[in-house]
Amino acid sequence: MASSVQSIRPSKNLDARILRAAAAVSVAGVLVKLAGTVKEMTVAGVYGRSDAMDAYLAAALVPGLLVNLFGESMNQALIPTLVRVREQEGAGRAQELFSSAMVWMCMWLGVVSCAMSLCARGIFPLLVSHFSPAKLALSIHLFYVLLPTVLLGGIAANCAAVLNVQDRFALPALAPAAISAVTIAGVLLFGARAGIWAMAWATLAGSALCAAMLAGMLSGQGYRLRLWWYGRTQGMREVARQYRSVMLSGVVASGGLLVDQAMAATLPAGSISALVYASRFVSVILVMLAGALSSALAPYFARLVAENNWVACRRVLHTWVRIAATASVAVTLLLIFFSHSLVRMALQRGAFGSGDTAVVSAVVRIYALQIPFFAVSRIFYRFLLAMRRANLILGCGTMNLVLDVALNLVLMRWMGVAGIALATSLWTVVTFLFLGFWARKVLAKAEADSVLL
Repeated sequence: MASSVQSIRPSKNLDARILRAAAAVSVAGVLVKLAGTVKEMTVAGVYGRSDAMDAYLAAALVPGLLVNLFGESMNQALIPTLVRVREQEGAGRAQELFSSAMVWMCMWLGVVSCAMSLCARGIFPLLVSHFSPAKLALSIHLFYVLLPTVLLGGIAANCAAVLNVQDRFALPALAPAAISAVTIAGVLLFGARAGIWAMAWATLAGSALCAAMLAGMLSGQGYRLRLWWYGRTQGMREVARQYRSVMLSGVVASGGLLVDQAMAATLPAGSISALVYASRFVSVILVMLAGALSSALAPYFARLVAENNWVACRRVLHTWVRIAATASVAVTLLLIFFSHSLVRMALQRGAFGSGDTAVVSAVVRIYALQIPFFAVSRIFYRFLLAMRRANLILGCGTMNLVLDVALNLVLMRWMGVAGIALATSLWTVVTFLFLGFWARKVLAKAEADSVLL
């Protein structure tokens, strides 16, 4: 099996390794987002802000949330324990832990997917209560086509996270571009004849290709995608405890996305599309900064915590919080200033007119306010996960869901769909304050305990 993250010390070499990893993920993320932007341009030109597009976006929301809840939660719970097991018990035990974790995750994804397929006709009327009957029916049928992406996305997320532990960052981060590439081809080739169904089936095919690519990369690094249960070992019990807390925190936090889209559905037609289009512009920056740095820091934080190397933990936190804050503020200002031009160049064609550009660019400017706070809070988030304090993240998510509902109710009456974006930016500030406070407190306690020992 390939060598793991090597022993690391509080030195400039550690910062250089983190920087290289973050740069690799960031560059790959930009390329993936560029592919996604081309996809959005293609989709906007073919479907615009139509009822069919609203139906597709509503249908795609639930599978995406399920992947985040069950797939992403597993890899976030798995990585700290996988690093510890591999270093203390060897590569064979690490493979067994990975296999068991994948079995457990696939089981949960299968159960939840089946449950959602049975409950879709009862849930969707609640999520998009203002859809017409025909639009609602279309959204439900599209959801059935997209549902297998839940399992495929979970497998892909776990494979990518384990590749990161192996110091492989660039290629795993590039793999999702396959989804955009297949979707573009599907829409261009079959969109005129099959309508929105071309996008749904192409997305499913792209997700399958992405998962297969990542599984192949992982096999080349010595881990096999073997679905075999090795029992409730100590490592698996540790992963299960963290997984429950991370998953529940994800349920609570992702509830905000459902709330936002459900509330946007009560606004004039096209509001959901405006919200989603705007959020995708901001997500480019979040991938470049927060996503890249979070992925790069995760294996290093896990190793430093396993070594009880609190001096390095404190230095890494301070160093990368400053870097993330400085970079994200500068990028946020640029995005706010150029938002109208970016939206016009990226989306204004075909069914997407100048009025649509004005609406979406206004939402982009307000969404962008969250970027610095989100970028820094993800550093605290990764540290707390490495410290196995997922309970704090659950508390933060619960608080933010309450805030999201309350702020949406007030701000959307005043600002429409832009008010929903402002609510998101405001509760992101609260996340930054909460996680920052607890990260410093948990680290200080660990340092004090190590002195006593």
